[in-house]
Amino acid sequence: MSTQQQLPMPDEGELVLATVTEISPHGVYVTLDEYGRFPAFLHISEIATGWVRDIERYAKPGQKIVLKVIRINKSRKEIDLSLRQVSGEERKEKIIEVKKTEKAKSITEAMKKTLNLDEQSMSKIESMLLDHYDSLYDAFDDIARRGRKAIQRIEGLPENQAQALETISVEKITIPIVEVRGIMDIRVKASDGIEVIRGALRSVEDSKSSSGVQVKTTYLGTPKYRLTVKAENYKVAERALQNAREKIQTAVEKSHGKFNFTREGSRKQVESAPA
Repeated sequence: MSTQQQLPMPDEGELVLATVTEISPHGVYVTLDEYGRFPAFLHISEIATGWVRDIERYAKPGQKIVLKVIRINKSRKEIDLSLRQVSGEERKEKIIEVKKTEKAKSITEAMKKTLNLDEQSMSKIESMLLDHYDSLYDAFDDIARRGRKAIQRIEGLPENQAQALETISVEKITIPIVEVRGIMDIRVKASDGIEVIRGALRSVEDSKSSSGVQVKTTYLGTPKYRLTVKAENYKVAERALQNAREKIQTAVEKSHGKFNFTREGSRKQVESAPA
């Protein structure tokens, strides 16, 4: 049996990442990155809607493109593909999926090297992770975010493997962080006004969050303070900002103080997950 015959093949309707190898008058020859460089063909009629004057406007040799499998002839080992049937959202999701797969592979390779593991030992660890997660990337991502809290659910994992898994996941996976903030104007004329303000600000900073939300207040000069919230996405951050603002406002007004809030611009950044 030839090497090509032993290679797995994708399913019809599946999105694949392909590398362009040759341009012909009738279409584009590619190899499938996720299927052992299996050869496939993109006919000119499936490149775009309407007449295609210049194929190289859509694909060039060496370029990687996301395509959809539209026909498979298993007996002849032929795969036909489409570019025009791939939406922008599908293309984006496929690229993200491929990057996650590559990241997961880099972590498993680092685990093998760090602990000097053979394939069988690494496969055992992967099976333990997949008992709790849909994919290896999901496992590594959760460990990067939650550390030992995530690892504790993996029963039977030796301590040296747990430590390496946590360390490598944190090193390899960066967690996107968004920041939302605003300026608070706080005035409390009561004799204990300063303590009221300090207590209100401290109450939101000391709040414990299981979703990794960080709340911080900064003194800018009487009577202004900045309220900053960092979280993994804007929805979570906005909700936490609103909750913190309302909690401070309630405490201030309970002591007959005045509270005003002015929203500032949001920011997005990428930070490594905390160890």
